[in-house]
Amino acid sequence: MACASCSTKDGSPKGCKNNGTCGTDSCNKLTVFDWLANMSLPNGETPFDWVEVRYKNGRKHYYKNTENLTLSIGDIVATQAQAGHDIGMVTLTGELVRVQMKRKNCAPEGEDVLKIYRKASQKDIDIWQKARDREEPMKVKARQFAIDLKLQMKISDIEFQGDASKATFYYTAEERVDFRELIKLFAREFRTRIEMKQVGFRQEAARLGGIGSCGRELCCSTWLTDFRSVSTSAARYQQLSLNPQKLAGQCGKLKCCLNYELDSYLDALKAFPKTDIKLKTEKGTAVCQKTDIFKGHMWYAYEGEWMNWHKITVQQANEIIELNKQNKTVTSLEEYALDLAEHTKVEFENVVGQDSLTRFDNPKRNNKRRTNKRKGGNKVNNRGKQGNAKNNQGDKKQTAGTKNSNQNNKRRRNTKRKPQNAKNNPK
Repeated sequence: MACASCSTKDGSPKGCKNNGTCGTDSCNKLTVFDWLANMSLPNGETPFDWVEVRYKNGRKHYYKNTENLTLSIGDIVATQAQAGHDIGMVTLTGELVRVQMKRKNCAPEGEDVLKIYRKASQKDIDIWQKARDREEPMKVKARQFAIDLKLQMKISDIEFQGDASKATFYYTAEERVDFRELIKLFAREFRTRIEMKQVGFRQEAARLGGIGSCGRELCCSTWLTDFRSVSTSAARYQQLSLNPQKLAGQCGKLKCCLNYELDSYLDALKAFPKTDIKLKTEKGTAVCQKTDIFKGHMWYAYEGEWMNWHKITVQQANEIIELNKQNKTVTSLEEYALDLAEHTKVEFENVVGQDSLTRFDNPKRNNKRRTNKRKGGNKVNNRGKQGNAKNNQGDKKQTAGTKNSNQNNKRRRNTKRKPQNAKNNPK
């Protein structure tokens, strides 16, 4: 199900590309999969005559189909309101509506039963769309009026009724706000009936929507309807760091997902002893330093030796506690810690049976060719060795000859210099 901008045309989807925050309506907000749609009713049973209708940003109500209209999911209908009529979209029909009403404590019989008038005509839809187009500029002006009056409140959203006769202003505030002057300004500026409705910070995030730190759409804006209180003890039980920047959601409160796995953590912690219980041994008293809920391990350190931690299992810790209750002590924790010695060396097994990854790159050669090459190579090497020996002898003779020639040259130079020295320096 999608909004008016995302609807399909000629078999191809338009796509408003606003990811659930489009201006005309909200995409896939609090949608319900009708898993009872393909099941037929028993003979003689009449179908349930209530339908679920969704309005802007996930607001839902249940209406009785008194006119016996043939309604299906996605139909736009005109519904009963306190004054006039409202326009919404049918999101659920059939027996699953009965289940949803029972879950939300909505009685099908009572005085405050709202009805569906008719399917919305084109004129109704045009009036509804024009009213929806006015909401965004009105919100900008309304926020400016609240700032000018110095009211400690935040106007988060505006929703027009389907017949454009009333505008509901949703706001959040930490304290009580006197907005009587603000309503007068709104009525004078916008020329319509004004209704102010305060919502909580979680409800504000649910109406506006967004992307959470997990990369998915917010749970409160897609499927979560009941907002349970979340305390910091839920983070402590799950051994999470009490960092408000990581534990807080877009609403500024603790994330609702902290309650999702809390029950499984509480069940696992039932077998763990309390961390404030000390273990008495002959070597000294040990204090709990850390616990691992998934592996069932606990780390203890002796008083005065806080740097040396000893790891034991939960069963071993419970055994030591029972012995301490009987005024018995254990020699030391090292006896239990030796059983949990971990092997840090990792041995990798070769599943294929070959060590080299490039074993198929070089083709195999025949052994006969290799042996022939080896024999011929040995002969060549022998000849080469003999030639190298002769060359070495010749090199030695040449070096000896060069030494003799160098000595002769030095002698000749000395004989030429002696008579000059004799003339210059006579005795």
